[in-house]
Amino acid sequence: MMKPFLERLRELGYVAGANMSFESRSAQGRPERLPQLAAELVQARPDVLVTGFGTLTAQAAKAATSTVPIVFTLIGDPVGAGLVASLSRPGGNVTGLSGVVEIGGKHLQLLQELTPGKQTIAVLMNPDTPYARLALKEIHAAAEATRTRIHVLEARTAEQIPHQFDAAAAAGAGGLIVFADPLMYSQRRQVADLSAKARLPAIYPSRDYADEGGLISYGASQRPVLRRAAEYVDRILKGTKPAELPVEQPTTFELVINQKAAKALGLVIPRSMLMSADEVIP
Repeated sequence: MMKPFLERLRELGYVAGANMSFESRSAQGRPERLPQLAAELVQARPDVLVTGFGTLTAQAAKAATSTVPIVFTLIGDPVGAGLVASLSRPGGNVTGLSGVVEIGGKHLQLLQELTPGKQTIAVLMNPDTPYARLALKEIHAAAEATRTRIHVLEARTAEQIPHQFDAAAAAGAGGLIVFADPLMYSQRRQVADLSAKARLPAIYPSRDYADEGGLISYGASQRPVLRRAAEYVDRILKGTKPAELPVEQPTTFELVINQKAAKALGLVIPRSMLMSADEVIP
C-alpha cells in the first residue's frame, strides 16, 4: 500500500541508505497490537511518524507521542476521532490526508443498480473502528430514502467474519456493503471469497478488494493520497510544523468492476456502469 508514498519520496530526493532511513511495523489486522508498535517506533526517535490506513493506527501514534510530527493517511473522520482540532487548523503535532469520506450513499446506489429489487442489504463492519459509526449513520439515512432494510454484521476478528455471512443469508440479504477498516482490508481475500461462495454481490471501499476477486469497489484513489502524504513529510522535514499543514480530503475517486466475479455470480453489469468505470478487470 505504501509503494506510491516511497516512490514520491524518491522523486523528492530521499534515498534509503543515503539520506533516509525507513522503518515500518504492521499490526496484521490486529488493532490491539497498535499501541506497542507505535511505542516501538517512537523509541527509534524518528523525524516523522507516518501512519497507514485506519483511524486506530493514527490514534495509537498520537497517544505514543506529543512531540514527534505525525502524518496520517487514509482515515475517515480525523476531527471526530480527536486527531486534529479542525481540518484547516489541525493544531498539535498531527496532520495528514483523509482518504475515506462519506460515500455510503454512493455505495448503496451502486449496489442497488446491480441488484434491483433487493430490499435487504447487509453491512459488514468492525464496530470498534471509529469511522464505522459515521458510515453506518450515512447508510441508514440513504436506506431510509429508498425504503431499504439494512442488516448490520459485526466482526472484530478475522475468525468472526465467516459467521457473519451465515447471518447475512439468514437475514435474506441481497447484497453486501463492506466498510473501510484495517481488519477487513487485511482479510480482503477471505471476504471476497466468502461473498462469492455465498453468492452475495458486494461493494468494497477500495480497488485492492476488486484485485483480490471482489465484485466492485468505489472509493478514493489511494495513490494520489499516499503521494501527497510524502510531500507533507518533505515539508515537515524542511521545517514546516504539522499544525501549519491543513488536513486534505480526497478529490479523485475510482470505480473498479471485476467482470469475472460478476459472471461467477450470474450478474450482468449495466452498460452505464461499465462506461463510467475507471477500470474493468476482465
